[in-house]
Amino acid sequence: MVIEQNLSLVKKVNRLLSWGHWFSFFNILLALAITSVYWLSEPAPETVLGWLYLICYWLGHTAFLCFMFFIITIFPLSLVFPYQKHLRGLAAFLATFGMVVLIFDAYVYTNLGYHIGSTSWDQTVALLRQQVVTNLRNFVLIVSCVAAILIAVELTIGNYCWKKIARLKQSRISRPLLAIFIGSFVLSHIIHIYADARLKWDVTKLDNVLPFSYPATAKTFLARYQMVDLAQRAQRQADRLSISNPELNLRQLQCAKTPAEPVLIIISATLTKQISEFMRQQGLRQHDQHFAPNNDTEALLQLLYGQFLLTDDSQHQLLQPPAFIEQLPLNTMQISSRTNAITSKLPWLDGSQRAAKPTINIIFDDDPSANWPDYQQYNRIVLLPLTSMQPKFVLAPVNAMVRWPELTERLKQQNSMHLDLLPTLLSSVGCNPESSWLGDNLLQHHTLPKLSISQQDIVSIRKDKMVVLRQDGSFGVWSAGTLVPLNEKLDTPMLTDALKRLEPAEQ
Repeated sequence: MVIEQNLSLVKKVNRLLSWGHWFSFFNILLALAITSVYWLSEPAPETVLGWLYLICYWLGHTAFLCFMFFIITIFPLSLVFPYQKHLRGLAAFLATFGMVVLIFDAYVYTNLGYHIGSTSWDQTVALLRQQVVTNLRNFVLIVSCVAAILIAVELTIGNYCWKKIARLKQSRISRPLLAIFIGSFVLSHIIHIYADARLKWDVTKLDNVLPFSYPATAKTFLARYQMVDLAQRAQRQADRLSISNPELNLRQLQCAKTPAEPVLIIISATLTKQISEFMRQQGLRQHDQHFAPNNDTEALLQLLYGQFLLTDDSQHQLLQPPAFIEQLPLNTMQISSRTNAITSKLPWLDGSQRAAKPTINIIFDDDPSANWPDYQQYNRIVLLPLTSMQPKFVLAPVNAMVRWPELTERLKQQNSMHLDLLPTLLSSVGCNPESSWLGDNLLQHHTLPKLSISQQDIVSIRKDKMVVLRQDGSFGVWSAGTLVPLNEKLDTPMLTDALKRLEPAEQ
């Protein structure tokens, strides 16, 4: 009698497991329809290899996610709770929950560019709150309808698989389908290993499109067997990653004809205590959350050209004046220097071309207190140190000084950096380019984190957090104000938001 009961229990479990496999297969088809939304939010591949990887990655990884969901949820329930009616209903509920989470993740990815998770919790909640606040009735209606449709579909799938399990077994399609899914999963990883070794961006740019994706890389596979030289790969990666910032053309920069209040920008090598105290007496207020590079070349590129220091060859750009200056009306901007060190780096500076009263006057002066009689006529003054004194950080906070009421009020609530200088100045005098600068107009509110790329090292700053992602893949998180290391994980959403600044430049 006991043997008969055991055999009956084994048959129930086997039938439930067989049902679970077919239930998972139909959920894979449903999940494939949902995960196609991820690809609609990304640019299509441009090569045959990219399309092959997309298809294999899509089929293989989606099937893998659904199968792992079956292993974690339905499989153990089939063993400990082998009652088909209850299990089918519970499995339909669990599958519906999983699909709802997948749909919500696809929605977040489409809007924000990254998946839901612990690091993106704040951004996800803000997005959800925005939808609830702006359109609560439609939000509740849509969520209710989607959940009702999904639970109905899952119950139908579960009931169909249970009644037609014998016919499904006889169809003999399980092995070909298994071969397709497993083959796609393996082939996608092989293609990614090759693409990572050869720097095929059309493939590697798809790495994180689907959730819980960890494709194999050349660094973790080929390098183990010395089949790829990581040093040469890193050099080729540095060459390929060079981002050319777009030069504003004559049709893009438009300036108002109405006169604007003049602005003086003084840039010194360092701000000594004596100079700072003198400037306080002249009404300038200290701003200690301004970020500057630690070398002259990069600082000049950011201040005068609005560009990153990507390679050592970037310093040759300093030999020519910024292209946007030719677009400005007469006497709008003047750049001059009272230091020989800057004059040698910027040979195009010519004192004979100085305007009598420029609207924007940028001057390099290492001793502005001694020349204060020439500057005191300006009501809007910004004093900046050229570089930071932090050799270990490519970007670090410095003490700037400001006498500009509108800007001072704005700086109480946000950080600033050298890249913000040009868009702020041009906006203040009524010059607004149609294409975006890499920096911010500090006179307006902005939500994207700060971004700086120095020799392929990516630096992102948001409030008091600074994330540095190095070329070799390592990273560090520090307090932006004190440069104290923080024991935190890589903030991927923060970096993703910061890199959105490059999107207008690539269009």
